[in-house]
Amino acid sequence: MAAASQITSMEVKTSEDHLKVHKMKKKVLRKQVRAQHTLMRHEGIECISHATQSLVIANAGLGNGMSRHQLLRIVEEYGLVETLLMPPNKPYSFVKYGTTEEAKKAFDALNGKEVALEDFGQNIVLYINFVEKVFWQNAVPPSLPPGLMVIEKIISPEEERRMLESIDWIGDEDTQNAQKTLKHRRVKHFGYEFCYDNNNVDKDKPLPGGLPEICDLFLEKCLRQGYIKHKPDQLTVNQYEPGQGIPPHIDTHSAFEDEIISLSLGAEIVMDFKHPDGHTVGIMLPRCSLLVMTGESRYLWTHGITPRKYDVIQASELGQKVGTITADVGDLTLNRRETRTSFTFRKVRRSPCNCIYPSVCDSQKGQERQVQPSFPHNEMEASKLEQEYVHKVYEEIATHFSSTRHSPWPRIVEFLRSLPKGSIVADVGCGNGKYLGINEDLYMVGCDRSKNLVDICGEKNFQAFVCDALSVPIRSGSCDACISIAVIHHFSTVERRLATIRELARLLRPGGTALIYVWAMEQEYKKQKSKYLKEKNGSKDKKEEINTGTAQRLLSDQMPDSSSQDSACSDRLLDDSKDEGCDAKPVADSRLPIHTNRTSFHSQDLLVPWHLKGGPKKKGESVDTMSFPAGSKESQELSPVFHRYYHVFREGELEAACRSLDCVRVQKSYYDQGNWCVVLEKL
Repeated sequence: MAAASQITSMEVKTSEDHLKVHKMKKKVLRKQVRAQHTLMRHEGIECISHATQSLVIANAGLGNGMSRHQLLRIVEEYGLVETLLMPPNKPYSFVKYGTTEEAKKAFDALNGKEVALEDFGQNIVLYINFVEKVFWQNAVPPSLPPGLMVIEKIISPEEERRMLESIDWIGDEDTQNAQKTLKHRRVKHFGYEFCYDNNNVDKDKPLPGGLPEICDLFLEKCLRQGYIKHKPDQLTVNQYEPGQGIPPHIDTHSAFEDEIISLSLGAEIVMDFKHPDGHTVGIMLPRCSLLVMTGESRYLWTHGITPRKYDVIQASELGQKVGTITADVGDLTLNRRETRTSFTFRKVRRSPCNCIYPSVCDSQKGQERQVQPSFPHNEMEASKLEQEYVHKVYEEIATHFSSTRHSPWPRIVEFLRSLPKGSIVADVGCGNGKYLGINEDLYMVGCDRSKNLVDICGEKNFQAFVCDALSVPIRSGSCDACISIAVIHHFSTVERRLATIRELARLLRPGGTALIYVWAMEQEYKKQKSKYLKEKNGSKDKKEEINTGTAQRLLSDQMPDSSSQDSACSDRLLDDSKDEGCDAKPVADSRLPIHTNRTSFHSQDLLVPWHLKGGPKKKGESVDTMSFPAGSKESQELSPVFHRYYHVFREGELEAACRSLDCVRVQKSYYDQGNWCVVLEKL
């Protein structure tokens, strides 16, 4: 009887163990599938069910603290690793083995395995999927911002030691300098104190003692070698512990002259530079190196140090290479930061700044005001309007625009994947090429009016060229399909919009199809609000009058052409304020209204702001007429803004335009999250 009881107990325990194993396997599978969906949705990486030589390992990336050395050690246990790619700031990596059998062995051993991150004191669980191939494309190595130089080994280790020892962080504050302990670093000022409450210096109150004598020989060397033209009279010494940094900022134009130099002592660091269009460049500043900022890099680009304990660096150089941190995913790793001290020298400015960057210059604020354009009345005015408020804007914002364009729209993907294998497809107005790689069975070519966007397509190894949608240099009847996603609404007259549809039809062979998307005036359809309008309740912004040029905060991926744009529309013009519904017409000799945030459209022709930086606005302030020093309190509330022309389409308008052409028929039309859509067939 006792033996039977013991057997029953063992059976229960075995059953419980099996149940635990079963639950664990289900959890791993669930997480694995979630990783598949995340990779596809955000990165366009398609995982497959059959075994290959290549794996994608979720949770094992530079972005969540896995170093190249540690990951290589883990994956090499299961076979010969041909390639290990670790994209910057991503939470996953790619590994390619010599054989499929080795990759399957690694998959079986590592999927769901918990590992400890070295130096981070925390555990992560790896989730593995097979991919067809390791296909990550490296970005073109970025160049230094114009006017920026980095000079290696500007001082000797002995000079570095003496300069570091000259700064007394422990002793009592004396009258020779101003010492502060800020939230993210320790700082001392010499010559003049930099006041962080107004981001400026009091030019009438120099600090006693001037600059430390130990800096004299170094500054004479900089003058002699031409790195600076004027001897600095202000010095800021910052000390950064690992994990500390400084927010992105531009040194106040009115406070300092053009040349700003900064000496890195004690340790290397990666400093991030950012252009107003969103383009960022990470610059390695080695120990004992000198950073020189003049011109555009000093006046227009922000610079800052991200607070973190590790930097992403080139593995082959161990962080000592001067210049930009490239996106070479085969040569990136993490580098632990150490205590770094910077000596930043400036020359106090005695007259207003008259630089060529008034949008970010506090000396020139309010001196420029953009005049709102009027509705075009002829072809010449229409072309000029589109040149100023479409073409030039996209050239300026291309990098930032592209960085927000990553989520393909499901029904557009469905259209492309429904096409027969080997189809020739033209994406007219392809932007950054988001749809060019959706279906590898197609021969796709893109074109766009923006050279900078086409260059981004080239960096992704897509086939694209520059042209106008009104005149596409492709042979008539040579395409099996075309797509025009969020393009036609940028043309400012009925005739020009119809001409773009006619040009799409010209490219198609008989029986070929075209998919067209345009922004809809009806942001609420069949009692359902678009995602665009649903965001309204979460916004802190308030509606503004149409002439204020008010900037609103960023709107995330809501429309195919609006991945990070501010959206909503203006109040109606006074002349048509009594109109109801969606029958608003352009008013003769009227200015185009400026789009405000997340309200229904009342005017079909308007300007939509694009903000290079987010942030709420105070009522009554105009971004077009006000600018502040970057890094100041005001600059965090305001942001550079560009205005793009749009014609939003009423229900049936796009379909009617297509039906007016006798060479096509409308296969179907539909509404998709705030957009009117049509599928055409060439007759």
